Amino acid sequence: MNELLGSITKDELNLLPVETFTGHIEVVETPEDFDRVLELLNKEEVIGFDTETKPVFTKGKRNKVALLQIATSTTCYLIRLNRIGFPAGLTDFFNNDVLKVGLSIKDDFLMLRGRDHALEPRSFVELQSFVKDYGIADNSLQKIYAILFGKKLSKAQRLSNWEAEELSHGQQAYAALDAIACRRIYLDLKQFYPFKALEIPQKEAPIIVE
Repeated sequence: MNELLGSITKDELNLLPVETFTGHIEVVETPEDFDRVLELLNKEEVIGFDTETKPVFTKGKRNKVALLQIATSTTCYLIRLNRIGFPAGLTDFFNNDVLKVGLSIKDDFLMLRGRDHALEPRSFVELQSFVKDYGIADNSLQKIYAILFGKKLSKAQRLSNWEAEELSHGQQAYAALDAIACRRIYLDLKQFYPFKALEIPQKEAPIIVE
């Protein structure tokens, strides 16, 4: 490890300006739209992803993943799994060689596995492990992003209803930023800190999601 990028305290984080979303979002709510989007995603080299689930306030109850966010260089696709289910093409996508960057991805895939037991994801980057090679000790997406870009990601929408009839502009921006942040963190570290530019294998062993 050549250089320590460090960590950030909660107080330091709170002083930072909030990141705003200015990119393009596409909400995917039908199987036909998903099939079209999937053709585009399969041509990508690196995507960022995240999931959202309607919060539960009753002990012992769990909801399925409602929203899957996939960010490319131009667009963040918000795939409403509560509307379209879990298409077979999505399983193939997570099992293919497109590099997928996320945070706490084992938890995400455990939740997604509840929708499709054929899911055996590969070609992934777990940011919590990846950033440690750059001297970043913090594990949260919000803190990692703040260390690199000097802005904080708002968490105001985290506990909102992700199964709502329509996602609000605030929900869409929040969800898109988390996926975009994952991709941006990975690419930024690879580009601007070449001393730790790791060779990420394109064919990883499957994540254990039992």
